[in-house]
Amino acid sequence: MEYKNKKLEEFNEYIRFRKVAIIGLGVSNLPLIDYMYQKRALVTVFDERDEKSIPKEIVDKIKLYKFNFSFGKENLEKLKNFDIIFRSPSCLPTKPELKEEAKKGAIITTEIEMLMKMCPCKIIGVTGSDGKTTTTSLIAAILKEAGYHTYLGGNIGTPLFTKLSEMKPEDIVVLELSSFQLMEMKTSPNIAVITNITPNHLNIHKDYQEYIDAKKNIFKYQNKDNIIILNYDNEITRNCAKETNSQVIFFSSKEKLENGFIVDGKIIKECNANLRKHILDTQDVILKGEHNYQNIATALAATKTLVNEEDAAETIKKFNSVEHRLEFIRKINNVKWYNDSASSSPTRTISGISAFDEELILIAGGYDKNLDYKPLAKPIVEKVKTLLLIGQTSGKIFDAVKEEMEKQKKNLRIYMCESLKETVDIANRIAKPDQVVLFSPGSASFDMFKNAYDRGNQFKKLVNKL
Repeated sequence: MEYKNKKLEEFNEYIRFRKVAIIGLGVSNLPLIDYMYQKRALVTVFDERDEKSIPKEIVDKIKLYKFNFSFGKENLEKLKNFDIIFRSPSCLPTKPELKEEAKKGAIITTEIEMLMKMCPCKIIGVTGSDGKTTTTSLIAAILKEAGYHTYLGGNIGTPLFTKLSEMKPEDIVVLELSSFQLMEMKTSPNIAVITNITPNHLNIHKDYQEYIDAKKNIFKYQNKDNIIILNYDNEITRNCAKETNSQVIFFSSKEKLENGFIVDGKIIKECNANLRKHILDTQDVILKGEHNYQNIATALAATKTLVNEEDAAETIKKFNSVEHRLEFIRKINNVKWYNDSASSSPTRTISGISAFDEELILIAGGYDKNLDYKPLAKPIVEKVKTLLLIGQTSGKIFDAVKEEMEKQKKNLRIYMCESLKETVDIANRIAKPDQVVLFSPGSASFDMFKNAYDRGNQFKKLVNKL
């Protein structure tokens, strides 16, 4: 008998001829335009860009469907009397216009929240300040290799809301979830993962506590049959265990846990009572760095109830780095070039630096998210031979490194650059055999690029032209 998703059928009936607002024409919301048209909803589209800045094919489609629209900086002035509002992750629910509509009874939601509410199958959700994408991708790879029909989405992959009609109860959905997607989320996945929590996106969130609270929503609505995977080495995530009713599995690279998954030297083990089960030797995997060994331990914990650990280990051994995350580009005159553009915070760049034993030429800097760069200075001074800086945060990084150099009575060459091309040209000129050129910005990309992927692709293009 063919499976029918009753929740989805009820939702489709509900939105017919209802007033629906779609705020933000980003990746997650674009599929909603066609979907809402097909379901005959009364749609108004909002975007803070002016019409000329929005791709013509999207504007043409909105006009073809005869949807109302409001574009520009004051676009939300027309957000009045809607039944359901789909906000993009970048449109925070704290906006006064959204709060006003909620008071009047509007449902404020997101594509990802509605997916989770109506999904007929098990959901694994991953959040954290670092390591989300690699961990999410590892989990999906393990499940696919084990024979599960797996959907990968959220902050990566493709928007999955419009795939709901294809999903069956025996399938599995794996989601990477950002703090913006989790804000005011009223549902949690069956298996939740928090890789760690450190300061991030403080240029957008009201404060650090708001960011932390958003992350905690990933387990807030779990029950005793659900599972939460937590980083024991991170004080905030370790203490989350006191706030949940679900089953807790810890992972650690610093502590010998009684129960959980640990990185013990070069070996990843599962600890249970008095037994320490050897699962994987890190020398057998392609991924580099202590942070990636933590990601592997996390993925093993998340798939523990679904996949035999020996089979999972075989998949992990074959898993290559995710694009823009310590991605090897090429070797030139015995110099290795790596693209780590997805490292958009100091903690991520610290992890990138620690992944290498070779002498480093580091390219860093970018858009300022109001983060503290002092913790980045010590590993730079200790491990980096030459530092090339660009973007808004270049001054902050320079000041932090200069202070640390004085403290350690050390010196390293620092270049202040105007463009990514200039950094690549200088790095190529000064690099010596057996050194590594690492592009790990430690900052967001929006000052000079569309996003971290655009930044990484431009870097790879420049390196491949050398």
